[in-house]
Amino acid sequence: MTRVDPEVAWCTVSLYIGYLAVSGEMATSQKLTEHFLTCTICTEVFDKPCTLVCNHTFCRKCVVNYTKTRPEALSAKSLMCPFCRKMTKVSDPERPVEEWADDVKPIFVIQGLLDSFGPGSKDTTNCSYCKEEGETTPATSWCAVCDDALCERCTRMHQRMPSSRHHDVVDLSGETRVKVKRKVICKVHKNKMIKYLCKDCKTAVCQTCCIIHHRKCELVVEIESEIPEMKTELRKNKKNLLRKHNEMKTHVGKQTFKVGEELARYVQIESNIKSASVTAIEVIKVKERKLLSELKEMSDRHIGQLKADIKSGEMSVQMYQQQAELIDQALQFECDMDVYEMYQGCEAGDVEAVGVVDVMEKGRIDRITFRQDTDKLSRALEDLNLGEIHVQYDDVLDLKAAPVLQDTINVTVAGDEDEGYSHDVTMLEVNGTDTVVVTDYYNNSVKSFYTRNSQPGHSKLSVEGEPYGITRLKHNQVAVTVMGTSQIVTVEVNPDLVLLSTIKTSKQYKGITSLTQSTLAASCKSPPCVDILDMSGHVLKSVCPDHEDGNILDRPKSLCTTRTGNILVSDGGTKCVLCLTPEGDVVFNYRPTGHTALKDPRGITSTSTGDILVTDFSQHRVIHLTESGQFVRNVMTSQNGARYPRGLCVGGRGRIYLCASGEVKVFTYCK
Repeated sequence: MTRVDPEVAWCTVSLYIGYLAVSGEMATSQKLTEHFLTCTICTEVFDKPCTLVCNHTFCRKCVVNYTKTRPEALSAKSLMCPFCRKMTKVSDPERPVEEWADDVKPIFVIQGLLDSFGPGSKDTTNCSYCKEEGETTPATSWCAVCDDALCERCTRMHQRMPSSRHHDVVDLSGETRVKVKRKVICKVHKNKMIKYLCKDCKTAVCQTCCIIHHRKCELVVEIESEIPEMKTELRKNKKNLLRKHNEMKTHVGKQTFKVGEELARYVQIESNIKSASVTAIEVIKVKERKLLSELKEMSDRHIGQLKADIKSGEMSVQMYQQQAELIDQALQFECDMDVYEMYQGCEAGDVEAVGVVDVMEKGRIDRITFRQDTDKLSRALEDLNLGEIHVQYDDVLDLKAAPVLQDTINVTVAGDEDEGYSHDVTMLEVNGTDTVVVTDYYNNSVKSFYTRNSQPGHSKLSVEGEPYGITRLKHNQVAVTVMGTSQIVTVEVNPDLVLLSTIKTSKQYKGITSLTQSTLAASCKSPPCVDILDMSGHVLKSVCPDHEDGNILDRPKSLCTTRTGNILVSDGGTKCVLCLTPEGDVVFNYRPTGHTALKDPRGITSTSTGDILVTDFSQHRVIHLTESGQFVRNVMTSQNGARYPRGLCVGGRGRIYLCASGEVKVFTYCK
């Protein structure tokens, strides 16, 4: 179907406007503004509108501001449609981003509607010509060609003039309700009507234009002959739009209902968190009351003992005073008998006996102190777990479900010398297109596979050696290790592949994973290690952890980065899965025996929830480990299609991409 010319589209809209005018509904210009002339981003009438390649129209400022929030659009030097995510190339990408939309104009229909009904459009209440003479005369007609409102007198004059007698003039009285078939006048030849359509130039023209400008064109037909086909296509478009309208309306309704649910759930969770906090605080307060009660009991006892000592001491002071006074009196009276008796009493210890004798009680309190183990308290507070916020994503893998084969991608393409051998795989979303990028070991190439405009496509990039591991660097960039060349290549995915750089390395690496935007981790067989590299290939740190039985690493193969930034390693020599920190510390070493033992671990990946998936090449299975390295189950076997599985990755919408021989198999695990 030939795309409808903008002028023809404007003619169609003009018919609609003319019908509104004839049916006395020119007041519905407000509805036109609301439905056709409102930017969906700012919800205001278009301010300097621009129409993107997808035919969606927005204010220039709005679409630029949106583009500035999308890194993929900035790197592609394109404006991104907020509605469908399609890219519109800009004429001069070197200009500031704020100026990218300046050269993107609105389609003719939008501009025409703005001119007729937008802010500053002409008044249809009073006659335009009388208004120019300083008079205010009610308008009774409207000329769609001149875009002017006319009173009865000016209408008669308008119809008498040769240049305007064929213009489409409709009645504004509201009494006539008959559709008026608009006669559109050529903009170049003012006395000629547009009747033809040049399909070669995709332009609506008059007969004179055909003779002068389109005489060499092969496909010039009458517009009238194309109208049935255009109407059929427009009806299909309308049907599709109404279907999408209803689907989106239903979706909005569901999302609105979910908002209510989520608000209620938020209030409930907030209440639960506060309740857990209150419970924890109450436990602490109970311990506080117990300690204070014990302190008071011991303190009262201690103070009681001290007060008893004071009372006993005061009594002893008094008795010692009395005894001293008696001795003094005996000495003063000079009575031999009194002196003798006092002397005998002192010799026999009566003086001490008269005093208060201290009695040492068992368990007597000497001192009360409060010992606080601050380290233990800190650890206890750190270990205090009020609960966890669990977020469930709609595209999360349900690893308890059975895998469903969604698609199979044959990696052999035209021009390959050998049958394809997919070794490692990753998935990127580039410009709204899901793109699978795979290393083809036998054909010395990196390949991308995608579907665009409902058509499958692929791209092939040859490299100097055998590509082995692959990792995602950015939203549209990957890094690939190349065996036999001591190289790592970086590739841009558009979704077609473009070589960005070749990084020379001092070692030959196999597995690779991105740690940060500026660092990589890569595995090496000789010597067996995992190296931390910068983007120039320099080794920042070499990790080779020791074990009591020897080195843990023997033949490290695939790598991946966990959600916490650690490095997962599958090792074919020690037949283990190792989790390392970037500093080289061992988090766990999965090396079981029995039926869960690994024989030939290859590909490894980590999900957004922290779960670990590992392929066991010779046992035709994919195993599931917890984030801490505990075996869960075999999530895939040869019965599910996991024959000699190698690399794998997790994509959106609950998908797993698995390399098996010359194919990439796509499985879904959605709930």
